[in-house]
Parts: sequence; C-alpha cells; structure tokens
Amino acid sequence: MRSTIIRYYWLLLPGLFLLALILTSTRANNLPENIPDLQDWALSRDSEIYSQIGEKVIPVGKIKAGEWLQMIPATTKYYEFRFGHGIGFIERDNVLPLKKSRKIKGDLSDLNKPLTNQNLLTQKPVRIYMAADLKSTVFATLAANLRYPIIGKLKDRLNNTWYEVNVGQRLGYISAADCEIDNGIPILTYHHLLKNEENKFFQHTSTTTSDIAFSNQMAFLKQAGYETLSLAQLEGYLNNKINLPAKAVVLTFDDGLKSVYRYAYPVLKNYGFRATAFIISSRIKRHPQIWNPDSLQFMSIAELSQIQDVFDVQSHTHFLHRKDASHFPILLNRSYHNILLDFERSRRALSQFNPHVLYLSYPFGGYNQNAIAAAKNAGFRLAVTTVRGKVKPGDNPFTLKRLYILRSDSLPAMVARVANQTGSGLPR
Repeated sequence: MRSTIIRYYWLLLPGLFLLALILTSTRANNLPENIPDLQDWALSRDSEIYSQIGEKVIPVGKIKAGEWLQMIPATTKYYEFRFGHGIGFIERDNVLPLKKSRKIKGDLSDLNKPLTNQNLLTQKPVRIYMAADLKSTVFATLAANLRYPIIGKLKDRLNNTWYEVNVGQRLGYISAADCEIDNGIPILTYHHLLKNEENKFFQHTSTTTSDIAFSNQMAFLKQAGYETLSLAQLEGYLNNKINLPAKAVVLTFDDGLKSVYRYAYPVLKNYGFRATAFIISSRIKRHPQIWNPDSLQFMSIAELSQIQDVFDVQSHTHFLHRKDASHFPILLNRSYHNILLDFERSRRALSQFNPHVLYLSYPFGGYNQNAIAAAKNAGFRLAVTTVRGKVKPGDNPFTLKRLYILRSDSLPAMVARVANQTGSGLPR
C-alpha cells in the first residue's frame, strides 16, 4: 500500500505542490473553502489517512465510517484534503457523496482562526473528538510521532485543557492529557572530532568531540526513531508549511574540518542521516591534506564533493571567521557593506558544491543588525547563532538558536537536550 501511494504521490507532485501552496500559504484567508471543487464527502468504512511527513508518505491516522471531510479527487485511486500544514490522502473506494441532511454545520469561525504558531506532539495514537468533552463522539485519530498545528486552546467545565485542530476543514478537539505541546526542534552543533588516543592538543577544547561519543549519540537518535532534517525542512517548519514527525532534529557542523569527513561522515551515512556543513569558504583546500590529528585541517574540494550524499553545504562566511585583538568576532566591527560583500563571496565560492546556498552560520555566533541586514540582502533565508535553545515557528529566521553537544556531556545529557522538554533539557 505504501509503495502504491508513494508512486501516485510523485506522479501527481506538480498538481499537489500547487494545492499545498494554496492550502498552507495564507491560513487566515481559509482558502480551502474557496476552492470550487472542494466538497464534503462521507466515508463508507473506517479509513486510513496518509500524508507526507518530512519526506515520507506514511499512515498518519484514521477516520471512522460515516464521518466526513472536505476533499477533492486526486487520482483514480485517492482523494486529498487538508491535513495539518500539508495534504492528506484517503482511498477513493472508501469515499461517498455526503447527503446534505447529514452534514454537520457550525464552528466555521473557529476554523478561520489565524495560526497559533503552536503544534501538539503525539507520542501515541490520540483521539480527535467532535467536542471538548471525553463523552463526545470520536470521529478520527492521529497516529503516534506527529507534529500537528493547533488553531485554538480552551478549558472544559472541569478545567481540563483541550486543543482545537483542523482536519479536512473539520473542527476537532484533542485532550491535552493525550499529547504534548511542541517545545521546538533542536539544532545540534558540532565542530571537531577525534579519537581519544589522538587527542593530544584539544583535550580542553569543549567543542572537540570523541568519535566514540559521537557514534553513540547517533546510535541513540537512530534507535529512538529520530528523523534528521535539512535546513530547508526547518524553514518550512518555521513558516508553517510542512508536516514533520514529533521526533526530529537538525545536525550542523561548523567550519568544514577534515575530521568531520573522516569521522562524522561514515557514521551519518551508515545511519541514513543528513546534516548541514557550514563551510568557511576561504579555507577549502585545493587538494586533500595528509591526516594530522595534532592540527586543525580543513576539507578539500574533493572531500566536500564526496560528502554531499549526507551533507548540505552552506555558508560560514568567507574571510570573516576571525577574532580581533580583544577576542571578539571581527564581524561585529565590520561595516554593513563589508559584511555583505563577504557573504556574497561565500555564496559564490560554495556554489560549486551547492547551487542553493541559502543558510548561514555566524562566525563564533556573533551577529548584530548589520549582519542580519547583510544576510537578508545577500540572499540567505535562515541564519543560526550560538544562543542556546530550540527553534519554534514564529522565531526570527536570522537569529535561530542552537544546542551544543560538548565534550563533557554524557549521553543522558544529550538525550535530555533533544527531548521535547524545557528547563533541565537545555544547557546552562
């Protein structure tokens, strides 16, 4: 079934992409109601719902027989409807025209609410009720490991919290006791990796991670079911334009060090993970260097080309990755014009590896208003800092927070950091 729906999905991608833009670009306008072909359809039997979550089309829930959604035909096999920030699919054989006398009216004003920039997370299958009442009819369920947008929040007569959601232009209610509030997606930051026996000169450098510790961290993410996201997916999350799993993390590596090619790349490739490499474009080597663990070495043209099946190459500036005599990032002392020229030069230099250099890591996390303005005007769409925290919809895309996984951190500390929690989950 999954291979069949994926095949139909990709055959229809141009049309579905246009519809996805309509359904997700301007939530406040309630565009699905203005599409002439969007109609109310009933379900003849309990039906599986499919949707694209991240990059996979998977089962995401069920709707009960006799219930309805607003849908349009997608193919001879499937109907499609609004699901979260994207599109859901139901097999056409399960769909019947809905008799007007059975249509449930009301609550349209709630469906027209603007986005709250909040999602709920499902750790288990959760019920969607027709009213904020546990005695109300359950008309659908959401599968485990989903992020789903909330359009409202309310209390019942017993002071229990409920979340309003929109499924196929159908207003539903999910009990807060059955789910979690999304506390954001962690962007994890790495720099240098070495074997313990090699590490003679970087033992007191907190950003140098042992190859064993890194491998154990990635093994945990894989076993726990985390999906590694690209920055393009993170951008979609920030802008409420993509459906993502509850367990999601972004992996970033600053500087472009050869140790990343040597130690991180094979581990990530083995687990089928993806990551972003923020490259200092002026330090790319013309030819690979002979490995020397006693110095900081940078990747070559050939090495950067080889890792692109795992790494998305993005910018860490061209000449601005330096500090001044007072040990402050020199970027903070440069004019807007100087910063802009450097950002543009970096994008050009990295275009040999990636024609879409759209994301930036500020050197040493240093930024100011000149840097933000230059990043925007140089063509970047997101920029990351070293401010500690997770990323949530509505955050400033040019001052995104990240989380360091330091040499001194234990595996439980890393686990706490990526978990959907605040407080003790963040580094001090």
